[in-house]
Amino acid sequence: MAIPIKNDSQIAKMREAGTVVAEVLALLESSVVPGISTRDLDRIAAEHIHKRGAKSAFKGYFGYPGEICASVNNEVIHGIPGIKKLKVGDIISIDVGVVLDGFYADAARTFPVGEISPEAQHLIDVTRESFYRAIEFAREGCHLFDISQATQEYVETHGYNVIRDFVGHGIGQELHEEPQIPLYKQKMRGPRLCKGMTLAIEPMVNQGGFEVQVLEDRWTVVTKDGSLSAHYENTVLVTDGEPEILTMTTPSRQQVNCVHSLACHPSEEGN
Repeated sequence: MAIPIKNDSQIAKMREAGTVVAEVLALLESSVVPGISTRDLDRIAAEHIHKRGAKSAFKGYFGYPGEICASVNNEVIHGIPGIKKLKVGDIISIDVGVVLDGFYADAARTFPVGEISPEAQHLIDVTRESFYRAIEFAREGCHLFDISQATQEYVETHGYNVIRDFVGHGIGQELHEEPQIPLYKQKMRGPRLCKGMTLAIEPMVNQGGFEVQVLEDRWTVVTKDGSLSAHYENTVLVTDGEPEILTMTTPSRQQVNCVHSLACHPSEEGN
């Protein structure tokens, strides 16, 4: 299937949805403290989403029960909010998606709970940085799987592993659109990226092996070896210049200098 191209009006609506996602993540970051339950975090998110006139993209999606995904320690993604209380030293990955005026935005962060180990902080930092290394290629003239390769190479340099069983995705009028965006190198470079494509790029990084398994709740994905996992995601707009992150309200690294732009060869055919 073709990758959808958004027009200016549609992009404006996605920016609005992205702003709501960014606000919720900022609110949750300040709410992540020892003793709070993931159900409390879900309630805080729901209140803000509804106040902004949006709806959760996740609640009810194939039966998912939460407004957000809250994944603690060795939980990779899709953790269901519940009575579990956070404690000092935990890390929590929170994934937020909303739909506003018919358009979606999606982003995730991994937050520390109180003081965490240097090893856990390093995992969070590498996962975040791998996203920025990846979006150096999220621009017109680059190829989709250049993003995948950049993610894997940076992560493995630090001795971690990207997961293989779940991927990033296109996003817009649906939560999941074409294309799928693997986190690891592919045999070919994939389709050429064009201005107006919107991509949810989301490194999911394990401290140990890349293998994962799904728990009996049929949602929560955990590392098979019990190691920690971190998640960092944003909704990104491909432009004819630098990529634009739609799920941020602060300028922190938002204007990305594509230092590898010479690796994007517009004259080459995608494969």
